[in-house]
Amino acid sequence: MKTYAVTVGRALVLGAMALLDAALVVVILVTSLLTFGLGMIFCFPPMVRLLRFRTGVARRLNDTWLGTAVPVPYLPPPLPVRPQPDGWYRYERQLYKTPRWPDWNNRLKWMFGDPATWRDGLWVFFNPLAGTILLLPFLLAGYALLTLRSDLPAAGSPLLAIAVALTLLTTPALLRGYARWNHLLLSPTAKAVLAARVQRLDQARLATVDSQASELRRIERDLHDGAQARLVAMGMTLGAVEELMDKDPAAAKALLGKVREASSTALVELRDLVKGIHPPVLAERGLGDAVRALALDSPLKVTVTVDLASRPDSPVESAAYFSISELLTNAARHGGAERVWIDISSNDRALRVVVTDDGSGGADPSLGSGLRGIERRLAAFDGVLVVNSPKGGPTTATFDLPNALSGESGPDRKSSLPRGKAIIVGICWGLGWLPLFPQGLVAMFMKIFDAEQRSWVLALYLPEPLQWPLIVFNILLGLSMYTAGTLIPVMHARQQRLAEVLPARLWLDRC
Repeated sequence: MKTYAVTVGRALVLGAMALLDAALVVVILVTSLLTFGLGMIFCFPPMVRLLRFRTGVARRLNDTWLGTAVPVPYLPPPLPVRPQPDGWYRYERQLYKTPRWPDWNNRLKWMFGDPATWRDGLWVFFNPLAGTILLLPFLLAGYALLTLRSDLPAAGSPLLAIAVALTLLTTPALLRGYARWNHLLLSPTAKAVLAARVQRLDQARLATVDSQASELRRIERDLHDGAQARLVAMGMTLGAVEELMDKDPAAAKALLGKVREASSTALVELRDLVKGIHPPVLAERGLGDAVRALALDSPLKVTVTVDLASRPDSPVESAAYFSISELLTNAARHGGAERVWIDISSNDRALRVVVTDDGSGGADPSLGSGLRGIERRLAAFDGVLVVNSPKGGPTTATFDLPNALSGESGPDRKSSLPRGKAIIVGICWGLGWLPLFPQGLVAMFMKIFDAEQRSWVLALYLPEPLQWPLIVFNILLGLSMYTAGTLIPVMHARQQRLAEVLPARLWLDRC
């Protein structure tokens, strides 16, 4: 009973908010008419901010109340204008002394050119109609209550019972339809998704470039201070051996022994340096065997499980390998762990790695540079790191690298609608005419013109107070069925297009 009460309450609140959007539509239209022309340029940004505030509330309620997450669809905001070498700021062909007007023009162009802005406006314009449909059972119940309090109590009692039953039965379905309506207009377009992804990849590219530069400096430093210094010392020692070869053979022989030891040490250092760049076992045997070799060298008890149908690309393998290596180092150095479990598997075309240790926990990417470095390394491949590390342990680090594995992708999955959706579409198109035309529109005209022949029109056989509500319900039901039959294939195709530009993990919970 509590669930029904919560559902009814949420439907009433959402419906009332939708009806209040009519006032927002009036404000926008009046402002547009009064400031038509140059004034509209200055009123447009505040109106857009008002629209985005309202749709932001709708997205949050759609996620928390209706269980359908609607991500923010807006294109990335423009970057601040940078001054030219002469100190002036340019916008197209105009120069400005301060960045105020160039930034304002860029933001105006960004708002005006974002398709999500106009989709927000379309949603606000039609949302009162959607709210009316959402409140239709409550309007019917109110009509029945008024009839019960009027001079027709005999007709009002069954009407009220039917209205209450319809309200309880149809409200959850209407809420699901309202959530679909919000998701249809308030979710990102393929262009917005692609722009956001390009921005993230651009940031990841800059971070990767910085990381590569620091890695090259480290390699140069290790070569300069390690192997290079030893090779120089070996050359000087060999020069001394040449001088002592005839004078003191015993001393020359001792120096040759030191040269041999130095060459062995230099070789070990070079191998460690090469291993830090790209381990040979990773190139020869793949990620699974490379991680097993890493586990053998670790002071911890490491259990490795590998279940991969195909081998990832070399850059992806390298990113996954060094990420696992860093996680093992953190578990031994900071977590105080004794055992570590590493699971490497595939999730469709994504490479998934789960590293769990029995350490003390408390790992936080915002506090440690090691986890931040893993995030930057994975971001270059659009990967995501998730760390669950409560105080006291255990610590579980999971990262996914989408599209890392070769294999067949989209065409087989998106060739047709799923069977359930196809059945719904067939029912909507096959039976939608029945409530819309013979039991809806025809009944409406027969009721208006007071036809004596009732024929097969069901509504005309009901008591007078029930006739108009049933006629309206039949018309709305027929329109809803045709709308659903049209929108379900469109939304399915849209989800497939978005899946082509987004990794599957981003749309797993949104579609």
